[in-house]
Amino acid sequence: MSESRPIICPTDNPSLSREELEQLYLSVNEVGARHRRSLLTRYNPYDKQREFHEQGALHRERCLMSANQVGKTYSGAAEVAIHLTGRYPDWWSGRRWDRPVRAWAGSQTGDVTRDGIQRLLLGEPKDESQWGEGMIPGDSIVSWSRKTGVPNALDSVTVKHVSGGKSTLGFKSYDAGRTKWVGETLDLVWFDEEPDLEIYTEGLRASRKI
Repeated sequence: MSESRPIICPTDNPSLSREELEQLYLSVNEVGARHRRSLLTRYNPYDKQREFHEQGALHRERCLMSANQVGKTYSGAAEVAIHLTGRYPDWWSGRRWDRPVRAWAGSQTGDVTRDGIQRLLLGEPKDESQWGEGMIPGDSIVSWSRKTGVPNALDSVTVKHVSGGKSTLGFKSYDAGRTKWVGETLDLVWFDEEPDLEIYTEGLRASRKI
């Protein structure tokens, strides 16, 4: 067993002035904040997730099926964030857009969409100070609008694209009914859970053909 060693805190160093300690504290916090707001750059998919992303270059419709809590929503959030920002990683071989995109993402209810999709894309819904710590980098978020009737839920978010334009993402729920899924022309639609056929059909109609 290796010998334990004392952990030296900067405050134990009498040579540091109060101003230097404050600057060190701010620097450490800044590094931590940057790390928390760079989740997308640290996304490293496992084989099944990577295969799912790759198939986007070939197929208009894709489905990722697996057990619970193994990364389905996580990989969906990563792909949507990549398309919204245009920040395609070096390993990416899936579908690409060289312009801003228009997208929708939804799940069973407004609460479920908020706690799953929204949380992974933007950060903890109940703490606005954490918005920007999800898959969409904080420095890419331009604005958002809130959803009525669902606490801490968003209706849409606007995201800076690397081309210089702005992408948009609307948050949807299946329980709102089919009529809330019509009337748009979109580049992509992300169903986090399997929807009813009529809602899926409307989402398919709204998405442009590749």
